[in-house]
Amino acid sequence: MSTSPTSSTSPTSLNELPRIGAPASRGLGAAGFTTLRQLAGVPRQDLAQLHGVGPKALDIIEAALSEHGLSLK
Repeated sequence: MSTSPTSSTSPTSLNELPRIGAPASRGLGAAGFTTLRQLAGVPRQDLAQLHGVGPKALDIIEAALSEHGLSLK
């Protein structure tokens, strides 16, 4: 069971991010990232090294994190 609270202020599945793209979703999933909250504090350059995760996906992730008061490192 998840220990994270589920609410509109708690980011959920990365698959719910609009326009992130299937390759980026697969790359993040393969690296073990399944929720937006898990990406908070991860260095941008680390995510950029994942297969399928490019500048556009990173910009979308950063914008989504920002909406929830979170950010990449």
